Amino acid sequence: MKKKVTMQDIADRLNISKNSVSQALRGKEGVSEETRERIKRVAEEMGYQYPGARKKKKQGRTGNIGLIASDLTFSLKNFFGEIYLSIEKEVVKRGMNLHIQSVNQEQKEKLILPSFIENKMVDGILILSHISTEYINKVISTGIPTILVDHHHPNIHADAVLTNNRFGAYLAVQHLIELNHRDIAFVGNVEYSPSYEERYEGYLLALREYGIEPNEEFIFKNAEEKEELILQYIKQLERQPTAWFCVNDALGFLVNSCLRQQGIQVPDQASICSYGNGQLSKISTPKTTTVDIDLELYGRRAVELLFWRMENKNEPFQEILLSSKLIKRESTAFAPKRS
Repeated sequence: MKKKVTMQDIADRLNISKNSVSQALRGKEGVSEETRERIKRVAEEMGYQYPGARKKKKQGRTGNIGLIASDLTFSLKNFFGEIYLSIEKEVVKRGMNLHIQSVNQEQKEKLILPSFIENKMVDGILILSHISTEYINKVISTGIPTILVDHHHPNIHADAVLTNNRFGAYLAVQHLIELNHRDIAFVGNVEYSPSYEERYEGYLLALREYGIEPNEEFIFKNAEEKEELILQYIKQLERQPTAWFCVNDALGFLVNSCLRQQGIQVPDQASICSYGNGQLSKISTPKTTTVDIDLELYGRRAVELLFWRMENKNEPFQEILLSSKLIKRESTAFAPKRS
């Protein structure tokens, strides 16, 4: 009979402590990302079974994890698609099955939960982005361990994995200011999600710290991802900003397209920064300067936190904040001189 691989076996192979192996495999803090990845790679090579996979029958678990999101969120494949793939990979690696369902407007309004949640056919739930506070709280009320991914709210008491939206936006706007831009537009729907609201706060923080008074005319806080609306906004401006900060890559792409339709050249006459480092930022002409989010890490940390929560149901809630970095590309340049 094949000997069961233990944490001590992995520790001996890597010449590290068993405690470090335990912290890495259970998704706890205390080890570097590089060490965590090395431990997980060796564990997989040696055929180690994760605690969730080993104990599910013993503890009467279903062996299933649920992933839900609004139908709109699932349609945003460039951003959330990569997080989903990372989640799926991590769940399967831990010996569990992933059940996925979108939540439409009617289900959200009537608080209709997916059957696998209503009937408690999953051991844990991941909620991708926001649905509504009332809906998420109904999910949490089932008692099934739940993790929020890219969403949080003061009235939702659950663990969450987030990106540092304020600081990411700050870095983008700071970059524009360092290129001598002072007339910097904001484009995004701050009502759509806390993430966009936080990016707006980061935009304002950068302006304030550099002594720049926000120009209300350049703040488009209810921007939808529709070309005709972006074009209409640009056309009605009496004076054009020299730079644009957009809360996601789709809006950055649309702003670029609409500026070109108006004969405004990027970056010679206007610079653009967006957020996400998705495909649209890479295929835009010119390619868009953007804030990068490690989407693979996003999904992995969410699953790690969920499995930790499943084993530690009474521990205080955590919010894991992932850092982001600015990717400088061809869409930003020094501000043109005003005549």
